[in-house]
Amino acid sequence: MSTFLLAEARFYPHLNDMLLNGARRAIEAAGHKHETLTVPGALELPGAIALAARSGRFCAFVALGIVIRGETYHFEIVSNESARGLMDLTVQGFAIGNGVLTVENEAQAIARCDPSQMDKGGAAARAAIALYELRDKYAP
Repeated sequence: MSTFLLAEARFYPHLNDMLLNGARRAIEAAGHKHETLTVPGALELPGAIALAARSGRFCAFVALGIVIRGETYHFEIVSNESARGLMDLTVQGFAIGNGVLTVENEAQAIARCDPSQMDKGGAAARAAIALYELRDKYAP
């Protein structure tokens, strides 16, 4: 049994709870364990995952968070830079499911976070599982 790290940017607790529930269910359904690490926002996720990866305790990672468009350019910076940081780590060989949602409003976030609707937390966990299995398949 492998351990996955669920790294969450807990900026919207009521939305994050739904993402976490979906991710936890998917990891457990696949027969794996998980731990949760919380950071303040999406920009901290790549750094937190990189630091946790150094421990060697985790086989894969699930990044979870919600970025809701506001009135300033900050939305683009947070959305783009958190995605870039996660992608950089993935290309380096880390198995990461990206469940950082970038939405226009809370209604869109709820539809995507809710496990009974789009279940993006579960989808990100399943992506991490798929990458973990793929990495193991092609490991030297």
